[in-house]
Amino acid sequence: MASSDYFPMPQRGNGYAEKGRSTNGLPTYSSAVQEKMHRHSRSMAWVIPVSVPIPGVRTRRLRLYMLNPSRMHQFTLPRIGRKRGPLLLMALLLTAIVSIFVFARRFGTEEKQWTSNFGESSTLVFGRDDLQQIWKWEIESGHYPSNSKIPEQVGLNSALLNPALPPRKAPTIPSRFRPPPGPVITTTRGDGPRRVYLDVQSQPPNVAYPPRPVPGSVADLDVIMEHCDFSENKYVRDCLEVLRLGGGLDNGDRLRRGKMDDWKYIYMEEDRENFTEPAQISLGNVIAPRPISSSDQDPNAGLVKKRGAEWETPLSLRPTLQHTPYSSLPAPCDPENPRLFHMFWTGPFTDKPYLALLSFLFTQNAGLHVKDDEGAFLCRPEFWMWINPGPAATVPNPSALGDMFDQLKTNPWAAPFLHPRFKDVIKFKLWNTTEQLDGVPELKDEWRTLKETLFNSGGHIINVPPEKQQSKSVVEPTVTTEASLNTGNATGESKASSTNTDKSDEDDMLNRTGSKSSSSYDRLSVILSDMARFVLCHRFGGIYLDADTIFLRDWEELWGWKGAFAYRWSRLEKYNTAVLRMNKNSALGSFLFRTALKNGLDFHPMTVSRYTKDAYLEGLLLRLPDALFDSAWLNTEYYQRDRPPQPYFIEFADFFDTPAQNSAAPQALGFEGFFRGAYSYHFHNFWWKPFDASRNWPDLGPKFMAGERAARAAATPDIDPEDWADKVSDDKRDLDWATVLKRTFEAYIRGDRPNMYGEWIQW
Repeated sequence: MASSDYFPMPQRGNGYAEKGRSTNGLPTYSSAVQEKMHRHSRSMAWVIPVSVPIPGVRTRRLRLYMLNPSRMHQFTLPRIGRKRGPLLLMALLLTAIVSIFVFARRFGTEEKQWTSNFGESSTLVFGRDDLQQIWKWEIESGHYPSNSKIPEQVGLNSALLNPALPPRKAPTIPSRFRPPPGPVITTTRGDGPRRVYLDVQSQPPNVAYPPRPVPGSVADLDVIMEHCDFSENKYVRDCLEVLRLGGGLDNGDRLRRGKMDDWKYIYMEEDRENFTEPAQISLGNVIAPRPISSSDQDPNAGLVKKRGAEWETPLSLRPTLQHTPYSSLPAPCDPENPRLFHMFWTGPFTDKPYLALLSFLFTQNAGLHVKDDEGAFLCRPEFWMWINPGPAATVPNPSALGDMFDQLKTNPWAAPFLHPRFKDVIKFKLWNTTEQLDGVPELKDEWRTLKETLFNSGGHIINVPPEKQQSKSVVEPTVTTEASLNTGNATGESKASSTNTDKSDEDDMLNRTGSKSSSSYDRLSVILSDMARFVLCHRFGGIYLDADTIFLRDWEELWGWKGAFAYRWSRLEKYNTAVLRMNKNSALGSFLFRTALKNGLDFHPMTVSRYTKDAYLEGLLLRLPDALFDSAWLNTEYYQRDRPPQPYFIEFADFFDTPAQNSAAPQALGFEGFFRGAYSYHFHNFWWKPFDASRNWPDLGPKFMAGERAARAAATPDIDPEDWADKVSDDKRDLDWATVLKRTFEAYIRGDRPNMYGEWIQW
């Protein structure tokens, strides 16, 4: 299910009556007497209200109170004088403000220190020693291949060896000009293999399709940030051009001339045996620490702890990992970096996960263009589709696994992916909340005590009433049963199933299985998916994707970059975890689960943003620009419309119902003209909108004709199957972008065209 980005902000008034205002925003009065009295009453008050806009909230304003300058002037004029009075009062006011801050800084406890989050309380439960340990574990494991600085607040006092960065040469600046080294270090010491940046291009005459990424290549996300960071006023359009050219996706159409070194972001790591240059640190990158009072001996000084919480006990982390260049691996796949895509789906299989899987086969190096015995040299990514067949708050059924596959076999949208040709790359897994949470070491002993907040996302908590549990067999998955814990098969999958619910209650929030309209979201499943993505990535490793995601290119270079990442929430400096990459059993994962446990098990992306910000760990969960995965988002929120990317969507519905004035583009440009350069596209829900309204069934050719017939019969029940005829005149005249992408992916499975890299499927 999609990330819970649909939850509306609460719309509440500020509690004050509105004053009459004219069209120009100025106050109006019924008479001059009323205006005079109003002005006089305000001039006599010591404080006056001031309304200021709230950043990011257009419909509300914040009401503050400030000293009334008129009253101050009236008070000081007869006592001190016209010139000295205002100056003296201003000096006293500034002195009072400075005194308050100094007093709070000097004597205030950590829980009472002020934060800059506009009233949001801190979520931090780990002390500085633990934060340093987390940074150390991730860096030494090769999960920080970046030159970005470590926050000074972490307080590292020695330069850590970074096996994911190449060594640097010693500084040549004379020692008398170098800043003195201090105990606070904000950079790492490169101790890894050299990088060779690639010029990826199709070579003539084979320029009809872009080349596959080089196996083992790595995307330098530092370079991508330089060209794509919205905070630095970078345009999505320009970012996509850099991604196209640097990735070789401009095959045969390179119009830029000159050296492209600044746009090269893909590199290969040389084998360690090929170089002997020692790693050295540049002292110019060491900054002096912030002065600390000699009386301040608190090791956690400057950190703001969660109110009412105690510092967590030290984390128990596994030994750091060994960073190994791809060229030094004994096999194509790195066991510590499994290439697993995870997706979570609730309810009957529809055209939405169907298209996600088709786009995976169309873009990723699944080896479908070679025979099985020729694919041993490939590291094929696997797509794990996690199915939660019933409502989110149900007790598992021992027969659920068999029931799930029975339903998949008879579902025309799902059955094609059970074909033996896809068995090595597409795997259906059955979700069991109890089994999954028990599989997280950081949660297994304590999560049952938080059953009241299990469905918690962004502070929105949904409780399952006891009477619902009894009358409808809808039970919180916190209830552990023998059936839910001991019904796995040989692959470790657990068995669960939806319970029978009355059809009259199928639209009740507790009984929904999917979002069938714009007004009936399956909120429980969406909230559950917010947590499921972190559980899956922490337990198994890999990348989680929301089900409203479509692949647009090979992710080889992103697999090569071994750090964790999500992407930006449009204009806000927050995470959107519709794409989430995390390493298996990492220190970052341990931090997130222990922190969430102390904050109501809240995994909403906005809340996760607070976790990492409060702990100064944002660098370990990189916030990539949304241009890489969600290129239309800024345009839908009225940003960058002066230079939009192609296609130009002003709302997400344009993907399904392309406006008439732009509807020539999908057929004329096709897949190659759809946000070319981006890694994926996120269409933000719209579960109820078909991709192809005029042909709302799988169209995969003779091998899957049985499913097509069943879906056709359901889509057109009034037409006799013998009268089915595909006439061009019956098709929609202007095809939408959603339709064009669906038909493109289906044509590859049918064998009518190759995939995006010019490879034909081999059956």
